[in-house]
Amino acid sequence: MVSLNRNTLNHITFSPGDGFHSLLRNRVHAHFDHNGLDRRDSAAMVFKSAVILAWFVITYWLLVFQVRSWWWAVLLSISLGLAIAAIGFNIQHDGGHGAYSRHRWINRAAAMTLDLLGGSSLIWAHKHNGLHHTFTNISGHDDDINLGVIGRLSPDQPHRWWHRWQHLYLWPLYGMLPIKWQFFDDFADLAARGRGDRSLPRLKAADWLVLLAGKLFFFTFAFLVPLQGHPFAAVIACYLLVAMVQGIVLSVVFQLAHCVDAADFPGFDPSGAGWGPWADHQLATTVDFSRSNGLLSWLLGGLNFQVEHHLFPRICHVHYPQISRIVEQTCRDCGVPFRTHRSFLSGVASHYRWLRRMGREPAIVESSFGAVPVQGIEQRALQQPSRVPLARS
Repeated sequence: MVSLNRNTLNHITFSPGDGFHSLLRNRVHAHFDHNGLDRRDSAAMVFKSAVILAWFVITYWLLVFQVRSWWWAVLLSISLGLAIAAIGFNIQHDGGHGAYSRHRWINRAAAMTLDLLGGSSLIWAHKHNGLHHTFTNISGHDDDINLGVIGRLSPDQPHRWWHRWQHLYLWPLYGMLPIKWQFFDDFADLAARGRGDRSLPRLKAADWLVLLAGKLFFFTFAFLVPLQGHPFAAVIACYLLVAMVQGIVLSVVFQLAHCVDAADFPGFDPSGAGWGPWADHQLATTVDFSRSNGLLSWLLGGLNFQVEHHLFPRICHVHYPQISRIVEQTCRDCGVPFRTHRSFLSGVASHYRWLRRMGREPAIVESSFGAVPVQGIEQRALQQPSRVPLARS
């Protein structure tokens, strides 16, 4: 087997662009300048935020203070889960990227909606903005494709025997994501830093205040307030249903953009040739879906335009449909692949195929050490990965 140096794996430098990214930026900026549009501070975004927050507040009030029948509780729990997902897709996500407003405090306030929902906007920003958006689909760097031993999303991750059924069992487990965030992940990350892990930036006193106050707010309104008027079992059942709806929606939308058979998963290159331009990397590892569905785009905060989001994360998502045409045309002009699924269901089917493919036993290849299973990063060191077909619009 080839011995890999961890320091080498941790050092990733993208090569300078060949002019494609500069041309694309110039065209997108010209679009805003020509039409007199602001990249952020959109009135449409403010109105949208008010509608989504009203949806959340009204649903919570009805569920906690008005409902008296179990079937209304089920319907309202589903609605609340969707409303929370919509807050994450639209308000929190744009705020976390600095795409909501030119004013930092407004972006911070929008991002902090995640703290009120039981997560940590600071830890999310580190993992999502710093790792996922830079090292998209690179195993060991992109934390968003790390499911631990539960699932295998990348060819560079170890294969376990139970992964052969992951295309079946992962879907309901996606619903556990919010519970994992709220009760475990944030605390585990903080504990790891306390043990010497410096991958998470040091938190200031104000950061600790936001994190702990957010957790207190969430546990109060998720459990303590409902328990004043409802049995313990009913509160827990509604919480689990809300979390499952929220988690499945959030997870599936992310997976359709990156963990599909049209996306690349770059791995370790033993030749030392290095990495290509960053913009090309984003286009190779990210896939749009259902771009013509206006309702879906509204609900998902434009995250069905993931290619555009990865290339221009600081532009408000309400502009993605217009930007998408510019990105696709520029890719066509420069011979750069642009990957998209025509519909939501075709993206779901692609993710299903990818889960099934990654769940199969790794191939057996011949090396100087005899026949060995190809697992994890060693696969890239022993043989060139096969290229998956491109999905073109």
